[in-house]
Amino acid sequence: MNKVWLVTGSGRGLGRSIAEAILDHGDRLVATARNTASLTTLQEKYGDRVKLLELDVTDQTAADASVQLAVETFGRLDVLVNNAGFSHVAPFEQVTQERFKSIVDTNFYGVVNLTRAALPVMRQQRSGHIINITSIAARTASPGQAAYNAAKFAASGFTESVAGEVAPFGVKMISVEPGGMRTECSELAMSQTPDLIADYEPSVGFMLKMLESYNGHEIGDPAKIAKVIVDLSRREELPAHLVIGSDALYGLEMGLKSQAEATAEWEAVSRSTDFEGSDLSKLAGLQL
Repeated sequence: MNKVWLVTGSGRGLGRSIAEAILDHGDRLVATARNTASLTTLQEKYGDRVKLLELDVTDQTAADASVQLAVETFGRLDVLVNNAGFSHVAPFEQVTQERFKSIVDTNFYGVVNLTRAALPVMRQQRSGHIINITSIAARTASPGQAAYNAAKFAASGFTESVAGEVAPFGVKMISVEPGGMRTECSELAMSQTPDLIADYEPSVGFMLKMLESYNGHEIGDPAKIAKVIVDLSRREELPAHLVIGSDALYGLEMGLKSQAEATAEWEAVSRSTDFEGSDLSKLAGLQL
């Protein structure tokens, strides 16, 4: 059966690739972006199988209206893809409060707002997929991206928590965590970096040099990632997290190794705060 999708941030980059993959598969789509001018070619090619909508994901009323549009236009909503987001590379000290909040509002609260809007529909249907495009930045943090990391970590944890709530009535949720992709994302993230305070050159400055050298050479193919997203919408069993890309897998493996080493090194301190005679096996619901 063909599915009905709503995709945020579909004007460019991965979101555009996802939109094209959905429509090439024969499904129907509400394609949203802050500015839909770049999406008119989709409507010209795919006709009434695609509905365009300008959407600010930080606006709950607008999020509610986007879901309502999908239902009114196509009769239901099968898949929500929360893809809208952006990054900014700069030392935390040099990121304004307004900029920090804007990044968190879009990358995290955008996910919250659309999920809040979609869940009543999917719960009534007793089915649906919510696919949250987070990032490997949801699993491992790096200098210069404090707001982005904070938002993506939050979105990943939110996804895992709510997935457990909605599973009993047939709704699936997953955090998809790509590594580097050949989109405009890295270039845009670096485009407004301020002149660094000298003390941040060894950390954020080094990260900027890495991103600049990597830009245009990322190994992630947005078209292939988009096909994975379409495939996920057809699956009944999904992992809580799906890391995408060999670079992301490597980063995750190195991060987990570092965490395991630190946990072992500090184990005695971690255990030193227990009440004397405490027994883990007596904790309700704990599986040992």
